[in-house]
Amino acid sequence: MKPQGSMRFLKDKHLRMKRYKWIIIGAALLLTAAIWFWKFRPREAPVAITTEKPAYGFIANAITATGTIQPVDTVSVGTQVSGTIKYIYADFNTRVKKGQLVAELDKSLLQAQVSQIQANLNAAQDQLVYQQSNFNRQSQLYNVGAVSRADYETALYQYNSAKANVSAIKAQLQSANQNLSYANIYSPIDGVVLNRNVNIGQTVAASFSTPTLFIIAKDLTKMQVQASVDEADIGSVEKGQRVTFTVDAFPDDVFNGTVQEVRLQPATSSNVVTYVTIIDAPNNNLRLKPGMTANVTIYTKEAANTLLISAKALQFRPDSSLLEGYTIVGRREAGPADTGAAFYRTRRPDTLKTETDTTKALTAPDEAARPAAVWIREGDSIVRRRILTGLNDETSVQVLRGLDTSDNVINDVRRASSGSKTGEQATKSPFMPSRPGGRRRG
Repeated sequence: MKPQGSMRFLKDKHLRMKRYKWIIIGAALLLTAAIWFWKFRPREAPVAITTEKPAYGFIANAITATGTIQPVDTVSVGTQVSGTIKYIYADFNTRVKKGQLVAELDKSLLQAQVSQIQANLNAAQDQLVYQQSNFNRQSQLYNVGAVSRADYETALYQYNSAKANVSAIKAQLQSANQNLSYANIYSPIDGVVLNRNVNIGQTVAASFSTPTLFIIAKDLTKMQVQASVDEADIGSVEKGQRVTFTVDAFPDDVFNGTVQEVRLQPATSSNVVTYVTIIDAPNNNLRLKPGMTANVTIYTKEAANTLLISAKALQFRPDSSLLEGYTIVGRREAGPADTGAAFYRTRRPDTLKTETDTTKALTAPDEAARPAAVWIREGDSIVRRRILTGLNDETSVQVLRGLDTSDNVINDVRRASSGSKTGEQATKSPFMPSRPGGRRRG
């Protein structure tokens, strides 16, 4: 039989062995977890920046409108007398010369009026001869005292009345002959007949207004576009600006024109105010037809062979994720160029003078210049550069000062291992639908 002390000793030894066992198991688990976390933990994808070099190209600010193509000069040919159309000598698309007979009214009634007035004139002239002879006779008798003064004055009055009557009838005859000549319709200009509104046998009445018989275009090689420009855009439209337009008949062809006039009379339709803008459009090949609808683009400002960068380069802002691989150089300044760039920046001493000189150079006055800032990659550094920009078409931006074609302008930040996914600075197509569950807001 074992003593009681030995039993207690064996029991304590067994408890200590069991405790060491669990300690060893726990340490092994912690070591395994540490190794797994160190080797298999998810690592943040490395950050990569994309750059572009400024390039020379064309940029423009333009507005769009619609209009109707019309001949520059058109004349409505009418008639000043009423009657029935007897002959028509011109039809649609007929080329006519100035003074050419294009239509003729029935002259029977007009000729009868002329004949009647001519007869009245002959009678009045006979009466004038009689009254003149009577006056001469009464004058001689009055001079010798054979007749009274009353008889002399009566003969003089009748002679003067006969002479005035002849003059009045001559005027009537001239008017009748003029109306007879109006029965012949002549072309007032050289041109092309666009429209014929009458047929042979049709009666035209010129009692209250002149009826339109033909519409003649003077020169179809010189056309114009009457464009309706919205009031929001009319402020930038000026005479002499370049215009391009297309028509549905030739969708692959672009026609050129020039702004000739901006008419001040507004037109209101459905609470929309527009202004008629006249655009000269050469038509030497006669492809443009009157009445065609033109889709007009007016270039209000444009620049060719100018330095350009993409518009998204102005939106780029470096964030703290770039601090791991790059040195960010740039002063924190309040303003649109620094919005949302809240992080610590460092500055290299050799960049202070360059930034100061650039700032002074950009203070030169320029009517179209606007200050902005971009970020340039220089080796392992990201440097803020102040620039002056001009035209902006929402895709490209004109650079007036501050950059050249050798600069590496940063326009985006991407995760190198994220495949097609990009970081917060990546450009997302506005035409792609958003994923369910909302989107992350910065």
